[in-house]
Amino acid sequence: MEKQERTLPGHGHEGHHHNVPASVSAVFILCIVLNLLFVIIEAAVGFVSDSVGLLSDAGHNLSDVFSLLIALLAIKMATVRAGRKFTYGYRKLTILASLLNAVILLVAVGAIIIESVSRLNSPQDVSGAAISWTAGIGILVNGFTAWLLMRDQDRDLNIRGAFLHMAMDTLVSAGVVVSGIVISATGILWIDPAISLVIAAVILVSTFNMLKESLFLTMDAVPETADMEKIEDGLSGIDGILGWHHIHVWAISTTENAATVHLVLENADRMEEIKAKARQLFRSAGVAHCTIECELPGSVCEEKECGRESAGR
Repeated sequence: MEKQERTLPGHGHEGHHHNVPASVSAVFILCIVLNLLFVIIEAAVGFVSDSVGLLSDAGHNLSDVFSLLIALLAIKMATVRAGRKFTYGYRKLTILASLLNAVILLVAVGAIIIESVSRLNSPQDVSGAAISWTAGIGILVNGFTAWLLMRDQDRDLNIRGAFLHMAMDTLVSAGVVVSGIVISATGILWIDPAISLVIAAVILVSTFNMLKESLFLTMDAVPETADMEKIEDGLSGIDGILGWHHIHVWAISTTENAATVHLVLENADRMEEIKAKARQLFRSAGVAHCTIECELPGSVCEEKECGRESAGR
């Protein structure tokens, strides 16, 4: 006999979708195409002019293209319906994608630093004009890309990461323009690898927070978008709740959080009212999916079963 999924009204998987607009996919595709074209131009000019600054920036921009591709794939996979094997669907891929993107950036930083240090020891003649004009194009491409992503950056960690990459790249390209002007005016060749080291430092700083947050989310840490203090204070303030325990908050994806909690009630008469207030509290604190179990004082679960001490007023 074929098995059927049983759900109560309002408790199915249909309403639990990754809430990133479909238009974001088109924006990502446009950003990928623009940045890939720029990488090809920048790398070609870098090879011809023998500029490590341009080549390092092209390598970083290529890593951004891969990051955009990974983020787009993760966002697409997050919309796949949940099933019996993956009851949350594939939304966790968005977290893994943000972690992978951070790692890619760190690898790019390492490559830039190694090549720049080598060039500092033996500076090579480069064309300041070629560097400036090419990086000027980069300002336009990266700036336009960042502008496209800016509107939706608060919706998803991957989109925010892509926006930060493009915004930082705009500043980096501006720095490369300055290095080209300085080389043309003074002939100081070590400026090119020095700017590359500055690029590496900027990328490292901008990547650190995303790496830390992504790593924490893979370990089911409380997401930064969830206000744990508000939840705990709010539960203690709901009339009819004697205490609470077994509270866990974690990320389903880069846009959705979930939680479980056991509530100890004075009596069962107002259970549904109290559960409704608790759900509203979790939603206002950044948790969309909440499982609430209610208990009476004489039937509180053992600590070894709950995994956390009781708390409350």
